Amino acid sequence: MGETVDLSIWDILFSASIVVCLGILLAYYRLGITRTLFIASVRLVVQLLLVGYVLKVLFAEGKLVYVAIMAAVMLLVASREIMARQKRRLKGWGAFGLGASTLFVSSFAIALFGLMVVVRPDPWYQPQYAIPLLGMIMSNTMSGISLSMDRLTSALHDNRAIVEQRLALGETAREAILPYMRDCIRTGIMPVVNSMGTAGIVALPGMMTGQILAGANPTEAVKYQIIIWFFIAGGVGFGMAVSLRMLESRLFDKRQRLRLDRLR
Repeated sequence: MGETVDLSIWDILFSASIVVCLGILLAYYRLGITRTLFIASVRLVVQLLLVGYVLKVLFAEGKLVYVAIMAAVMLLVASREIMARQKRRLKGWGAFGLGASTLFVSSFAIALFGLMVVVRPDPWYQPQYAIPLLGMIMSNTMSGISLSMDRLTSALHDNRAIVEQRLALGETAREAILPYMRDCIRTGIMPVVNSMGTAGIVALPGMMTGQILAGANPTEAVKYQIIIWFFIAGGVGFGMAVSLRMLESRLFDKRQRLRLDRLR
């Protein structure tokens, strides 16, 4: 395998010219997102550079406490993103707590299973394995949870009369919103299913590409990518199921009444 090609700051600037051209195109069509694209690009560079330095220290030290701190920061940021992406979110810190608890149960449980049962690095919390594995599972789970929760709250808001009518006819809260929950789970899981179905044909997945660029054996990189996608699918699926169940319990009281007043 060949050595990894080192990139300079000029290489990054040259690649940024593509985004500049895109910004000009978006401004021409007056879409109103040129500024958002610019801010996102700056955040991307700053955040990844900072993470690069943090991971360099983390990999060198390899201590469990540092891995735990990094995982906690990832959990807090992901939970905040779930709350921020909701058009109609729970009042107070309910959305944040719901997102954090769901991510903790789904992403952390599957990541621990992967580290301690499947991959089995020595030690099991080795940062080179623990952080990327948890990050990939958590990021995809975060997207699935936020998308499904937003879809459910919007559906209940738009179909409030139908839901309340079904409740008045004697249906339970679960029976009344089950069609909407099914649609939410289908919407959240389909991007993962589509990515799994086209992996290796339409696109090379991220982790596999990174390992190949780093000089790893392609067949070994494939094995890692397969188990990663299985973990991601489990994290997204179980995470959405738990989050929607918790959201249901918040939006209905003990008398089976729909409480949309608990949303912003």
